[in-house]
Amino acid sequence: MKTLKSPLLSSFSEITHAFTSRHGGLSKVPFHSNNLAFHVGDLKTDVIQNHQKTAKSLGYEYQNLIHMRQIHSDKITIVDSKLHHFENPPECDALITNQTATPLMVMTADCTPVLFYDPIQKVIAVAHAGRAGALKSIVTKTIKKMSASYDSDIENILVALGPSIGVCCYEVGTEIAQETDILGYSFAVEHRAGSYFLDVNAIILHQLKTLGLKEAQINNLSVCNACHNSTYFSYRADQKKTGRFGGILMINP
Repeated sequence: MKTLKSPLLSSFSEITHAFTSRHGGLSKVPFHSNNLAFHVGDLKTDVIQNHQKTAKSLGYEYQNLIHMRQIHSDKITIVDSKLHHFENPPECDALITNQTATPLMVMTADCTPVLFYDPIQKVIAVAHAGRAGALKSIVTKTIKKMSASYDSDIENILVALGPSIGVCCYEVGTEIAQETDILGYSFAVEHRAGSYFLDVNAIILHQLKTLGLKEAQINNLSVCNACHNSTYFSYRADQKKTGRFGGILMINP
């Protein structure tokens, strides 16, 4: 199964991580083939088998996976009990845990999947950061929650940004461009040929650096999933009917 990994996180043997691709699963068109989302109209049996194949490839039990009912919010869930599980995902856009053998997953198809790791306190997190999440500072709030809940020091937290739609492809309307400007992120809007294009990752990177993270703590993989639509699902490139790929992070047992 083809996956993409962060060089920054790959140096830590105590964790497993990956950004999956659209290949290697069983789903049929238009979800072909490794769709990991249950809410897009795909067959549940195919999605479960895709999760099983992904879990086997990465070395975890698929039923131990915690994913989310993502709502483009700034809501964060601490995973510290059996309340949430594979069949009962929390409604939120970020997950944090210090539990071993408990893989966390963020699913995307244009939004930015963000993985966080504190190798000192042994804490991991994942976040779903699209335009709405970025403008609500979901990444900043996730890091602050790691600090408040697990005593993570900002200088120790590592962050990886996976495949997501780039400013090359993300055209937005005037209203979104104006909202972005009002919130102080005018640098993330490009005006080309009479249209506006938004750089969501520029906002995320700005927020991380404003919070105090150094460049060495951040790994932006800089892969536009819309440009590389043959490898990754893209809500826009696939004209809205498509699957979701995953960003996965686990503290090894």
